[in-house]
Amino acid sequence: MKWEDNVRKVVPYVAGEQPNKPKMIKLNTNECPYPPAPGVARALEGLNADALRLYPDPNTTGLVTTLAEYYGVEPEQVFVGVGSDDVLSMAFLTFFNSEKPILFPDITYSFYDVWADLYRIPYKTCVLDEEWHIRPEDYMQENGGVIFPNPNAPTGVMESLETIEQILEANRDVVVIVDEAYVDFGGVSVLPLIQKYDNLLVVQTFSKSRAMAGMRIGFAIGNQKLIKYMNDAKFSFNSYTMNYPSQIAGVEAVKDEEYFKATVQKIINTRERTKAELKKLGFTFPDSMTNFIFASHKSVPAKDIFMALREADIYVRYWNKPRIDNSLRITVGTDEEMDSLLAFLKQFIH
Repeated sequence: MKWEDNVRKVVPYVAGEQPNKPKMIKLNTNECPYPPAPGVARALEGLNADALRLYPDPNTTGLVTTLAEYYGVEPEQVFVGVGSDDVLSMAFLTFFNSEKPILFPDITYSFYDVWADLYRIPYKTCVLDEEWHIRPEDYMQENGGVIFPNPNAPTGVMESLETIEQILEANRDVVVIVDEAYVDFGGVSVLPLIQKYDNLLVVQTFSKSRAMAGMRIGFAIGNQKLIKYMNDAKFSFNSYTMNYPSQIAGVEAVKDEEYFKATVQKIINTRERTKAELKKLGFTFPDSMTNFIFASHKSVPAKDIFMALREADIYVRYWNKPRIDNSLRITVGTDEEMDSLLAFLKQFIH
């Protein structure tokens, strides 16, 4: 058909399977196994339905102000979007407009190359070393921008601040984006470095540690000029991106720091216990600083384990891709869910 000649064609991002079965164990999309802060439910229960006939605040003022206070920055340094995917997509659109290729790891969040293709941004991937770490020297070549997650997904590996500073020092003339979707589970944020590097943009999300994947809230923090450019692009694209319920629920999620820290610690404790048990079963994995474990078995192929688990209604993530086709990404669920997973694996493997 003639009209297809002018269609923008891309290979879309493939999200984790979203099954809906009774008594299933869903460990494939890195969701939080616990509910959000109690204040979130109270805010939604007390929602004034009449307010829904009005457009939401396009500046998301309440949420931006709350985040700025929590992270010790100015409101002009905070950008809010509909999940960190929306924030990252807007950052690609705003900052990666050079004819030079942007750089990101070869094993990383699989949305990066999708956005690059969608926006016609040239890109080059840099191979992680055998321990799944970034090699800073790979990011010292000419480029149009840099992006990487820290900790990385799907490996769970955390890079040191020293490594990240080496990359920042070598790339002062382009925007460097550090995607910190999982940083709350044991990582060290690079947020303090935004005072030193005006080209650093740090992106985080409410979907993991704040248990609000269903509300779609993400944010970026950086130099005021970076944030202004992103808002200019956003308001040229869609002024009313975040709905009213998400805005008020997001504020309540940030306010309850005690609940937030307790939930994160429960997940960390379960993760560390699960690591020890997986090792006993013959699994190896990088030292995850996230809410998932990227595991390979010494003798049983990952695909076989994945299919067996799926038959038992236990869902984990598997990619049939080079370098990672013998690994499974296992989200850390509740203790009870992980016990069921471990019991199945023990029986299946032995």
